[in-house]
Amino acid sequence: MPVVRPPLDRLGADPGRRRLLGALLGAPLLASGGLAGCTDGAATSTQDGPVELSVFWWGGTKRAELTEKALRLYSDRNPRVTFRVTWQGADGYYDRLATQAGGGNVPDLIQIDDAMLTEYTQRQVILDLTDHHLDLRGLPEGLIRYGTVEGRTMAVAAGQTHAVVVFNRDLLRELQMPEPRAGMTWAEYISWATQVTEASDRRVAGTMDGSGDYRALWLWLRSQGGEFYRGNQLGFGADELIAWFELWQRARRSRATPSAALVEQADSGEPARQLVVSGVTAASFAWSHQLPELQRLTESELGIVGVPGPPGAQWARASMYWAAFRGTRHPDAVADVINFLTTNGEVGAVLGHERGLNASAQVRRYAEGSITDPAQRRAAEFGASIADLLGPAPAPPPRGHAKVRTLLVTAAERIRVKRDGTREATARFLSQAIAALAV
Repeated sequence: MPVVRPPLDRLGADPGRRRLLGALLGAPLLASGGLAGCTDGAATSTQDGPVELSVFWWGGTKRAELTEKALRLYSDRNPRVTFRVTWQGADGYYDRLATQAGGGNVPDLIQIDDAMLTEYTQRQVILDLTDHHLDLRGLPEGLIRYGTVEGRTMAVAAGQTHAVVVFNRDLLRELQMPEPRAGMTWAEYISWATQVTEASDRRVAGTMDGSGDYRALWLWLRSQGGEFYRGNQLGFGADELIAWFELWQRARRSRATPSAALVEQADSGEPARQLVVSGVTAASFAWSHQLPELQRLTESELGIVGVPGPPGAQWARASMYWAAFRGTRHPDAVADVINFLTTNGEVGAVLGHERGLNASAQVRRYAEGSITDPAQRRAAEFGASIADLLGPAPAPPPRGHAKVRTLLVTAAERIRVKRDGTREATARFLSQAIAALAV
């Protein structure tokens, strides 16, 4: 269920009366300098009067605690601005946003991911931030590009992440098996997973079945010079997808993966359902920024390594974005809050890497010493290890990407339970995905 908080630092405003708070902030004036070159000031206003901004994100209680603390720091610097926050788990988040968008009542500041960035831009749900004084100087060029749709800056990365293999370090030690290594080919990875299954006498499977994981497929395609998308169309055809599905058919035959029923439970991507957490597999696919949350769900020590294939297949990918509602009455204020959350050194120290590596390299360097959580430090070390090896960033996924992701999971599941062969599932996926992207 969504969790709604009263306005931070100031009580008494009714949540349904956001539009009645009529005082608008003038153009924000960002203070220069700051800690370690980071923005250290907040917006000032040419007008008096209270401004309440509503904020909505998905995540757990830890993310909520840290985000609210960061927003309080902003209000400390600009007492006229307060926040009404709402947060919930990932399940149902976009359903709730869709309902709000239908009523024209989207919160002023929202968290979105790359699955919805292009769609929300084209549906005119989010604000074009190009001319709203964003400070993007500390962001990698690829990360800036990944928040740009049709040449316009529509969102700013709240963090940077990478697709990774998360593995159970304690289990592998117990089985006297080596950890998966960086740069393994997919065939080598599946061979390693098969050996883990055998070493455990089939008590656990070596790896999660990645056949329906769009992240894994995307990086597999890029490792061969391909792409998941070309413009607003699929960047691959039947031959590539059949080869991908057959790769995982061989993995299942060698018992590198668990049963279809167990894989289906984990296909949602929810951290608590990850098979490496529940002890069903020795390894699974996840985002690097999810490592701290996954670590909190198990007593076993978890490690991470890049998804099989060359590091250059990866790119500076936004774990999630901050975006503004197109109908907000305070666009400059929201833009300034985004600047504050992504460029302020003190905020970077508060948030740590909960949403991924801080998007700003300057903030990351400033906050580095304050990160004490071992899992966050492991995720940061991994990010640093491949920072100079990343390939060029593609454009954000086109409208319809969320549907395409679901269709891929469905196709993979139908193959696993033998309802379809690889060719039949591929043909159905391509037909339905092309239709989804044409909407």
